[in-house]
Amino acid sequence: MSDLQPIRDFLLCATPGAWVDWALQHPDILLIDHANCEKKAASTALNLMYRYVEHHQLLLKLSRLAREELRHFEQVIALMKSRGIEYEQIAAARYAGELRKQARSHEPARLIDTLLIGAIIEARSCERFAVLAPELDAELSEFYGSLLKSESRHFLDYLKLARELGSPEEVEQRLPVLLQRERELIESPDEEFRFHSGVPLLQ
Repeated sequence: MSDLQPIRDFLLCATPGAWVDWALQHPDILLIDHANCEKKAASTALNLMYRYVEHHQLLLKLSRLAREELRHFEQVIALMKSRGIEYEQIAAARYAGELRKQARSHEPARLIDTLLIGAIIEARSCERFAVLAPELDAELSEFYGSLLKSESRHFLDYLKLARELGSPEEVEQRLPVLLQRERELIESPDEEFRFHSGVPLLQ
């Protein structure tokens, strides 16, 4: 299992226990939304490759990342099929969209913020795989544990790209703003369970 301490140090909060309990109550939605997240992660990487063709290192890193995310997507839908879970259309969590609203609109600031947001999302995904793995059945526990290494590398890839393409001062200035918004989303209530939802809304 990958060393998660750098990710725990990076994020401003741990996943609340209430979210873990909620996930265990919705095993089908957990896998459906996990599949959606892998597909979206691949799409995000490809979109960045189309938009920023002048950055050679970005193209190489995100090409590899997109392939890995699609491979994870294939693994998740195979697990769903073996468990008789239909792949339904479900609405996305507000999490990623709300984070992306924080991105500045002018370049190159938009690119730097987008890469930092990518790092934050990958870090949270990795942290959630780690907290879920001990609570799941043996097959899912092993699968989620197997994802930790690649997801933690994706976090580092996005963070490294942001630091290479922006100034260290800019990255250090923007990260606290984005991480604070991420913490608010993770700790605030949501009406529907998703992989990146906050805590359950008390009825």
